Amino acid sequence: MCMDGGRLELHQFLYSHYNEKVRWALDFKSVSHTRISHLPGPHMAAIRTLAGVSRTPILRVGGVVVAGSADIIDVIEGHYPEPPLYPADAEPRKTALAVQTFFDEEIAPAVSRVLFGELLKEPAYLCRMLASEKPLFTRLTYRATQPAIRQVMRRMMGIDEGSVATARRTIRAGLDHVAALAGPEGYLAGNRFTVADLSAAALLAPACNPPHPDMQFPQPRPARVDAWLNEWADHPGAAWVRSIYAKHRPQRVLPLRVAAN
Repeated sequence: MCMDGGRLELHQFLYSHYNEKVRWALDFKSVSHTRISHLPGPHMAAIRTLAGVSRTPILRVGGVVVAGSADIIDVIEGHYPEPPLYPADAEPRKTALAVQTFFDEEIAPAVSRVLFGELLKEPAYLCRMLASEKPLFTRLTYRATQPAIRQVMRRMMGIDEGSVATARRTIRAGLDHVAALAGPEGYLAGNRFTVADLSAAALLAPACNPPHPDMQFPQPRPARVDAWLNEWADHPGAAWVRSIYAKHRPQRVLPLRVAAN
C-alpha cells in the first residue's frame, strides 16, 4: 500500500470511539488527512460500496481501502513509524497489541451499548452530535427519520435492558483494568505511550469526556448524558483516560509527513 503523495481519506462517524482511535494515530504521527463524516444508518450503502463492510472507520488512499481501526493503525505504523506506537521489543509489543484487542473486542462494544442506549432517548441531541457538519436539509431529514434509524441502531448494537446492565459491569471492569495495569509512568505496556494506551483511552473516552474537541459532548448536555458521565467521573480509570488525553492527544494535524520506504 503506497501512501506517498496520495490523499488519505478517513471515512468516519463524527462521534465514535473506534474512529477516534484512527484520528488519534494520524494526529499523533502528524499525518494530514481528509475526514469524511457519514451518518449512522444512512451510511451503510456508501460504506458497503467502498469497503464491503457496514462499519467505520475506513481509510482510503487512492484505490486501496483498509477497514477496521486495528488494521488501519497497523498500516499507519508501517508507513509512518515515527513516533512509534508499537514497542520495539517483542514482549511489550505483544502486551500492547493484546491490550488493544481486549478493548476493541470486549470494552468498546459495551461502551457503545450503554451510551447509545441513553442517547437514543434524546433524538434531537443525538442528531446534533452526529450530523453537526451536515447541511441544514440533511440534518432535518436525519432528524425526521430518527424513529427508523433508532430501531436499526438498537438492533445493530444489541441494546436491551439485560444487555445494557451487563455492559455497565463491563465498562467498570475496563476502567478497573487501566487503573490496575498502568505502570509507574502511567502506561499500560512499558514505560512510554503506545497503541495500548491510545486504544484504551480512546475506547473509554465516551464514558470519561476527555479534554479534546473530537470526543467531548456538545453543550448544553441533556440530564441523562450528565448522569452517564457522572456515573464514571470519580473512577481512577476515568482520571487515567483524561490524563492520557491531556499528555498525548494532539489538538490538530500537522503537515503531511513522508511515509517510510
